[in-house]
Amino acid sequence: MVDASPGASAAASTPPVPAASTDAPFPPTDLAAFLQLCAGEWMSLRSLFGLGQLEEGANGDEWHSSERGELVVAYLKAEHPAEPGGLLIAPKGHPERSLVFDRQGGFRAAPAATGTSPEGSWQLWPDGSLELRLESGGTEVRERIWFTKPNLRLRSTVEHRADGSPGRASFSSEIRRVSRAAAPGASAA
Repeated sequence: MVDASPGASAAASTPPVPAASTDAPFPPTDLAAFLQLCAGEWMSLRSLFGLGQLEEGANGDEWHSSERGELVVAYLKAEHPAEPGGLLIAPKGHPERSLVFDRQGGFRAAPAATGTSPEGSWQLWPDGSLELRLESGGTEVRERIWFTKPNLRLRSTVEHRADGSPGRASFSSEIRRVSRAAAPGASAA
């Protein structure tokens, strides 16, 4: 999700809810369904690109890198039935953070260590993809998230500086961890 500054846990008043049933339409047609589909444990491969870097290092490839990671995402049920809810995001080895969405197209992230709560906007496109937009200090970050299958999620993020030049970009492919079904006749030990 949008690289909001990590902060303290914001899940104190809203308990996580299990993911939506598999009977839900695919791709999701509303934000609440999209957020529920995001819930789960994910294995991620992310490629990072420094688009505005003009100098190359000794290897000539310092402008990009790749990293693997794990991510646990929980759906946060909205306090009001007309609101879409939110997400509690816990990257392995990093503090968890939350994103809370409103029905008017806005979202806010959990307060960062600096005490600020980044705010942005969202749009669910007809193709079922979700676009998040966050502006801070003249820099705009846009992230697009979409599912090709219920257990395969893709994300692309692009940062634009105040002068319009590109900053960083990333592309992630994420696979949901699923439990293998027990073999017929198998018993637990």
